[in-house]
Amino acid sequence: MEVILLQDVKKVGSAGLAVEVKDGYARNYLIPNKLAVPATAGAIKVLEAKKKKVTRDEEKNKKSAVLTAETLSKISLTITSESGVNDVLFGSVTSESILQALRQEGIELDKTNIIIKEPIRKLGIYNIEVKLHPEVKQEIRVWVVKK
Repeated sequence: MEVILLQDVKKVGSAGLAVEVKDGYARNYLIPNKLAVPATAGAIKVLEAKKKKVTRDEEKNKKSAVLTAETLSKISLTITSESGVNDVLFGSVTSESILQALRQEGIELDKTNIIIKEPIRKLGIYNIEVKLHPEVKQEIRVWVVKK
């Protein structure tokens, strides 16, 4: 029996695939647990429409990420922090403080988009990676200066 998977199923396939499975497996497990639907002509059309919509949305998100990356490439952030001996900060610069500085520049991002490879605990200039999309990354320059 051919079914269209609604969710990922181990050893069968991933969501959105039309796969051939044994009749009993489909009738007794996949369909009752809403993991799959029978592959009828109508279901295949709905699946294709969903795939097109996902593709359009993904393309739209990527274009938006590229525009944001262009904006970020022109920005240099300055974060002020108190420091002690040998320019060591009291605490560290976190992704939240970088996010606040970006908001002051008019850019809204999620905290998880900012990737800090090593803790920022000294004054200086740092290149911080911002992951905007699985295919779009941009580095921003962050200046950490004394308060």
